[in-house]
Amino acid sequence: MSPEQVHELNAAVRGFSPLELTRWAVERSGGRAVVTTNFRPYEAVILHLATQAQADIPVLWVDHGTNLPETYVFADKSIKQLSLNIKPYLPKMTAAHWLALNGGQPPMPDEVERVESFSRIMKLEPFERGMTELAPAVWITALRKEQNPQRAATLQPVMWDAKFQTLKVNPILDWTPVEMEAYLAEFELPNERTYYDPAKGDEKHECGLHAKLTTDKA
Repeated sequence: MSPEQVHELNAAVRGFSPLELTRWAVERSGGRAVVTTNFRPYEAVILHLATQAQADIPVLWVDHGTNLPETYVFADKSIKQLSLNIKPYLPKMTAAHWLALNGGQPPMPDEVERVESFSRIMKLEPFERGMTELAPAVWITALRKEQNPQRAATLQPVMWDAKFQTLKVNPILDWTPVEMEAYLAEFELPNERTYYDPAKGDEKHECGLHAKLTTDKA
């Protein structure tokens, strides 16, 4: 899809609410939409929006095996409350195996090479496998500008992902915690603030799903 076509799509959806944009995306997908999640804080918002648009929409979740216990409890609550059509993808190497070969502990945020090694093996490979097998025409994400200040200017509600040849739609791109909290309260959705992603490290570091890793070669 050309930049001009993406520009036209963004013009067409300007002013849409998150739910309107999600429904537009699902309708455009021809039955081939997916929503991705990592069950971080506020993820119930995008999952609720997606299931309002399509109750059985596939939910791609990469479970790298080193999530905090609170994350797994939150995931279970969300799956049950929203009746999610969860599609879990696991890495080919177990978390115990990776940890045994890499110091015994998940990488810390300042350990860039360990963080990105973990990301490639434990997160990117199963994610790419999932996207290849599900082959979505539309990929609905929970991307928000507030979480991506280093890339905020380049993010749009509708984008083209050349790697997966899919339309990437970001319904809550402009929402802040204020809107997120209000949505959770309105629909009595679960949430969990205790979260750590070893594949990301901190909010300034990309995990590789939406942008290149810093150690990737050009």
